[in-house]
Amino acid sequence: MMGRYRLLSLLVIGVVLLSPCSQAAEKEDDGEVTVEVEDPSDYTSPQPNGHYHFAENFDDIQAFKKNWVLSEAKKEGIDEDIAKYDGVWEIEPPVRDGLGGDLGLVLKSKAKHAAISSRLKKTFHFHDKPLVVQYEVLLQEGQECGGSYLKLIAVDSTTNDLRNFHDKTPYSIMFGPDKCGNDHKLHFIFRHKNPKNGTFEEKHCSKPKERLEEPFKDKQPHLYTLIIRPDNTFQISVDHKIVKEGSLLEDFTPAVNPPAEIDDPNDKKPADWDETEKIPDPDARKPADWDETAPAQIPDPTATKPEGWLDHEPDMIPDPNAEKPDDWDNEMDGDWEAPLIPNPACEKAAGCGKWSPPLINNPEYKGKWRAPLVPNPNYQGRWKPRRIANPDFFEDKSPFRMTSISAVGFELWSMSNMILFDNLLITDDPSVAAAYAADSFDLKRKKLDQSAESLVTRIINYSNDNPWLYAIYIVAVGLPLVLIAVFFCGSSESEEMKKAARAKKTDMDLADDVQDINELQDDLQDDQQQLGDEDEEDEEEEEEDDDGDDESETGTAATSSETSRTSKTQLDLQENEPAAEGSGDAPRSPRKRRTRKD
Repeated sequence: MMGRYRLLSLLVIGVVLLSPCSQAAEKEDDGEVTVEVEDPSDYTSPQPNGHYHFAENFDDIQAFKKNWVLSEAKKEGIDEDIAKYDGVWEIEPPVRDGLGGDLGLVLKSKAKHAAISSRLKKTFHFHDKPLVVQYEVLLQEGQECGGSYLKLIAVDSTTNDLRNFHDKTPYSIMFGPDKCGNDHKLHFIFRHKNPKNGTFEEKHCSKPKERLEEPFKDKQPHLYTLIIRPDNTFQISVDHKIVKEGSLLEDFTPAVNPPAEIDDPNDKKPADWDETEKIPDPDARKPADWDETAPAQIPDPTATKPEGWLDHEPDMIPDPNAEKPDDWDNEMDGDWEAPLIPNPACEKAAGCGKWSPPLINNPEYKGKWRAPLVPNPNYQGRWKPRRIANPDFFEDKSPFRMTSISAVGFELWSMSNMILFDNLLITDDPSVAAAYAADSFDLKRKKLDQSAESLVTRIINYSNDNPWLYAIYIVAVGLPLVLIAVFFCGSSESEEMKKAARAKKTDMDLADDVQDINELQDDLQDDQQQLGDEDEEDEEEEEEDDDGDDESETGTAATSSETSRTSKTQLDLQENEPAAEGSGDAPRSPRKRRTRKD
């Protein structure tokens, strides 16, 4: 019967556990599960949906060749051999885990200067709309030292010909990752124009608080987004996560606006200016008992030389087993001396050599006397130059109004190659950038996440998309636990019932009955042994005492009595054995025979 219960329990558990899988399979058949993007036909080159100034997905090779210009310029101030921009650019898919049909701009060379740029579809003017810059970077071989930032080229007479694009080309904003050694940066630099003299100065954004090492070593695509608003606020995001935000007026070095006052560069500290806050007391005198010659430490006067100290034995002795090398030249090397080794005679002694007491601190030591310090009556404080109005002061309340942007380009030097750029967008609408990323970067990340996630993670994600599965999980876990509990509890009760039933049967020996019979047989053997000993004693008494007829008769009668009692015990045993076999209850223990003494 219990075998049937077990089989039924296993069948129920199997049905419950398989039901979520069948439900999930049905959902997949219904088309409700998102399929991984692997087929090239599933990928479509992203296009911005809304107003934008520049968009490039690098999927159209012919359009790329038409719109992008390689630099033919040379860097200034360096050797001719390395001054050329001879880095190699190619349009190709990612080395691994790419979407079918998706291409990118790849910097193939390393340790070379490389520059390439393209004209904007429409010039961006910093007026009343925000600037949104967004692009992807994939460091396919990681990054040792080098940058992967872009430059928004300013409108200027020197930027009309992009073939002359180089490191000194005027730009308005430089934005993107950069690394060398352990210095990981996310650049945001803008060139601010001085309203007084018209000169430009670079303003560097302070570093984000979060650490940004992972994008430089995980060899996965990352999305970098910069938003600058007309109210002078900005926001930097990496993979849709904000890592830095602040104000153009507060978070840049040097500050946009210079201080209103500065130290007078012509002001000099007077020669008699006293900056000493305290001086030695001129009225103090050294005490007469002050001994400056007393040493800091003296020999301990209470110390005594330990017993067994060997005064005439040195601590180290020449090695008696050492031999002068054959190639030793006394004229070149000097007189040869055996190396020193610890003196064996000192190993068991308290010490060797001249004994001297240990040093202790001298209680009379006071050191060199110095007069105590007192406030300086002539102290004038720390001197500072006087403040004057800053002749170069200005206040620019709208640093957002930078020089207009007419082109975008990459001007790089890197010790790592295979740097891939993709999906570059410049717009004035953050929602356009978000939608553009959803059609490009987000698809890549989703594919990478799906390929990397474990079975447990997939189950959790699928369950979050289908909350009704949690009810099935509760039943799938709870019902087997209930069945298992009932199964084991029922088995325990059945065993107790079987045991009670066996106790009521009349044709089976129980453990207690067998134990009582064994004890009765042991008593019978003891009685027989004791009876044999008594018979031997009676025979000896008859031989020793010829005149003791009465005593012999008495002994014979006693022997007969014992024999009769033994026979009766055997008869009781024979009667009790079948009773023990047929009784369901524990039999009574047989009464033990009394000894002769009793």
